[in-house]
Amino acid sequence: MFKAIFFDFDGVLTLDQTGSLTTTRHISKVTGIDPRRVETAFALFNDDLTRGKCTHAAVWADIRRALHADVDISLLEEAFASTPLNNEMFALARRLRPHYVVGVITDNKQDRMDCIERLHRLSSYFDPIVVSAAVGSTKASRGIFEHALSLARVEPSECIFIDNSVRNLLVPRKMGMVGMHFDDVTNDVPGLIGELAERGVVLDDAT
Repeated sequence: MFKAIFFDFDGVLTLDQTGSLTTTRHISKVTGIDPRRVETAFALFNDDLTRGKCTHAAVWADIRRALHADVDISLLEEAFASTPLNNEMFALARRLRPHYVVGVITDNKQDRMDCIERLHRLSSYFDPIVVSAAVGSTKASRGIFEHALSLARVEPSECIFIDNSVRNLLVPRKMGMVGMHFDDVTNDVPGLIGELAERGVVLDDAT
């Protein structure tokens, strides 16, 4: 029945609920700047960054002004690299790959995903990797999902999408995809595997 399984990135393939949390925590820890001020500074540009309307490099001077600190942009790359991966999920992806298209659909910044790709070779686990900043569409609309389906050459009814936000499952479910919610707090990967098996998903033996 199913031909493709797509994962969200942050909160599913990572141990942090959002990428903003990862970035804020690292920059605050290194600089000593209050995390609320860091969060506020980045939030000013979050939507445009996520939709690919600008880059961190283009707005870094504005972010520094909002931080009231001369923070070098190299710290941003360190923050991206600090992303804690959910190794159990990556192991699940390996078990799925012999049987399905296994991809990523994520609302994310392109420079962040490029950094993580260089560091961890995400594309050796997932293909396609569909990033909102590259597509210009977030999971609040159909565009990013239509793009993913086109790349995978599958119909909505042939896909499962796994996300840690129920809100992000609304659009794909309306399109006919099976939307599965993953609780990032409990991080119950064995439970998710059980749900997939109940839907007839085939997995290679764990190694």
